[in-house]
Amino acid sequence: MKKIAGVDIGGTKIRIGIISESGEVLADLTMPTKIPLYPYLEEQLLRIKKEFPDLTGIGIGTRGMVDAATGIITFEKELEGWQGTAVKSQLEAATGLRVEVNNDANCAALAEVQLGSAKGFRRVACLTVGTGLGGGFVFDGQIMNGSNGGAGEVGHMILYPNGLLCGCGRKGCSEQYVSGSALRRLIQEENVIEPETGELVMPQNLFRLAGTGAAKAITVRDRFLLDFATVISSIQAVLDMDCVVIGGGVSDSADDWWDLLLEKVEPLKLKPFEMKRAVFGNEAGMLGAAMLLID
Repeated sequence: MKKIAGVDIGGTKIRIGIISESGEVLADLTMPTKIPLYPYLEEQLLRIKKEFPDLTGIGIGTRGMVDAATGIITFEKELEGWQGTAVKSQLEAATGLRVEVNNDANCAALAEVQLGSAKGFRRVACLTVGTGLGGGFVFDGQIMNGSNGGAGEVGHMILYPNGLLCGCGRKGCSEQYVSGSALRRLIQEENVIEPETGELVMPQNLFRLAGTGAAKAITVRDRFLLDFATVISSIQAVLDMDCVVIGGGVSDSADDWWDLLLEKVEPLKLKPFEMKRAVFGNEAGMLGAAMLLID
């Protein structure tokens, strides 16, 4: 049985799973993210290799853009010193194992295709709605990386020209309208109050409140979901996928909005496609990272 180290590198923590080729998690380790990152990561993986001497490879999913062919981090501003790191070649030299590196959203998408809700579909777009809006595209089992590792950046498709300023420096990007941060802004703009507390409603409770008939909450919900449906429709116009998977933190409240999103997407479809809820949560990154080594 192949054993692969699946590594999910985030801004505050690193999660490493020892994963079988069938997706079984044999061990699950979490540690804080430390800077400088590379020497710390190498140290941790050498320690894990001693503990699991039958490891056959290491898959790494990381925030930022990655040149998947070379395993070099091509763009990442939050993790100091990480941009430009030749992760694949350095780790292969240090461990003697095969190493594959990709973006964390791409890895999450691969987990859903290989093991999760999109299993059996050939052309899949996975969208993660959390603090921002991310995405990963997997066609015929292969991640679509793009020339610079930047494919799948659906949060930076422009939804409203000359709209809100985005962190990328442009205006009107979709993640300014479809994300947890966008929900928080919309709640403030509409002054949506939680009746029990008299405070602004938390984003995770907005859809539940709308379900009780609260007018301002309904306004925010419908605006958010129509923008979300428009983004999904635009992706279909480019990719003609057969399945869309929705995950991320905002999807934790999907019981309160899933059917409404389906209603708003339906009239915008150019051709039929399936919509699925992601089955993996926080473990998606490490599972998908391991799947990078399953040919």
